[in-house]
Amino acid sequence: MSLMLSKTYQALKAAGAPEDKAREAAEELASYENRLMGIEARLARLEVMAGITIAGILSLILKAFS
Repeated sequence: MSLMLSKTYQALKAAGAPEDKAREAAEELASYENRLMGIEARLARLEVMAGITIAGILSLILKAFS
């Protein structure tokens, strides 16, 4: 069985959705959440790499003018 967002599942059930449809929807939302977490992690690494690159360029510019 896939990962499922339990609060989403419970809300869909309370709204009157059939159990199988509520389960499928909650599982699909969980997969999107996992994908977004992966994208956020990659974005954080890119931000660090950009910061290091900018720091390196600035240090080269300062070295060239001093």
